Amino acid sequence: MDTPATSVRSVADPSVMETRYWHTLEDGRVQCDVCPRACKLRDGQRGLCFVRGAADGAIKLFSYGRSSGFCVDPIEKKPLNHFLPGTSVLSFGTAGCNLACKFCQNWDMSKSREMDTLADSASPEALAAAARRLGCASIAFTYNDPVVFMEYAIDTAEACRAAGVRSVAVTAGYMCEAPRREFYRHMDAANVDLKAFTERFYYKVCGGELAPVLETLEYLRHETRVWFEITTLLIPGENDSDPEIDRMTQWIAAKLGPDVPLHFTAFHPDWKMLDRPRTPPATLTGARRIALANGLHFVYTGNVHDVAGGSTHCPGCGACVIERDWYQLLSWKLTNSGACDRCGTQISGRFAGAPGKWGARRVAVRLTER
Repeated sequence: MDTPATSVRSVADPSVMETRYWHTLEDGRVQCDVCPRACKLRDGQRGLCFVRGAADGAIKLFSYGRSSGFCVDPIEKKPLNHFLPGTSVLSFGTAGCNLACKFCQNWDMSKSREMDTLADSASPEALAAAARRLGCASIAFTYNDPVVFMEYAIDTAEACRAAGVRSVAVTAGYMCEAPRREFYRHMDAANVDLKAFTERFYYKVCGGELAPVLETLEYLRHETRVWFEITTLLIPGENDSDPEIDRMTQWIAAKLGPDVPLHFTAFHPDWKMLDRPRTPPATLTGARRIALANGLHFVYTGNVHDVAGGSTHCPGCGACVIERDWYQLLSWKLTNSGACDRCGTQISGRFAGAPGKWGARRVAVRLTER
């Protein structure tokens, strides 16, 4: 593999960084090896993600240190229901994405081809310091997929770890093996968007493949200590049939185990799928019922008001141990170690004593250094 030994930022433009995962083709083009898309580029060309491209015979990242905005959110908004519940997380993203989902609900950032979208900026060290100053237990790489800005995300995660702040990846999991291993060595938690359970959907609606996403999920479960949860946005007439949900949840139970939380969330018309109706709440409730019947312990509904579907129940005795209303915690019936206080069953997750008190607030912040 023709790669530089280390990632190096440009002196002339610190938002440009040389990257590791690429190789030169016989015809002189360079191939990006970060994701299965394997973009093959000549100097001056950008990949589908737009923020990675060819320059000086190498693949470079063009958005290092630049962001489309910063916000302090409840961790439940990622969504993560079993990772430091009730705490706040400093969220940010850049621009670009390595999938082309027609239903993208952050398309103004993920599909941006204008670097002016990246109006905010912060170094990894500044982000870690800001998270500490704002009282955030973690930082989340979100809005667009951190796979495409992995060098910036990794450096930020390292700075955060040194500052006692956890790192969260909100991702579609569309990544190749070697960069996947490097990336997740630095992450504490992830929410992986399993967009459907058919290759047809991934090809037709997302411009990608299902198999690499399943590989990421199995890698996270069996080869890392990263806490992860799964989200599936149910789109009427596309990926919401009972047979598909049955197959998907059987696969999760068999390959990942019953304790991986699964979130079914409601679609609303956006970007290139304005012709589809909103997801009926009954569809989410039905999907949750199928998943529970297939043995999954923690299944949630999202983007709808559903206290029962948003709450955590003990798989041992059935008691409600964390009651939620949207992103607000209403009741907490776990011991300091994260066990049900009624029957003692350990609830899977990352708990740190009493829950945080951030609530449902969402606060935009500015961290621009330039």
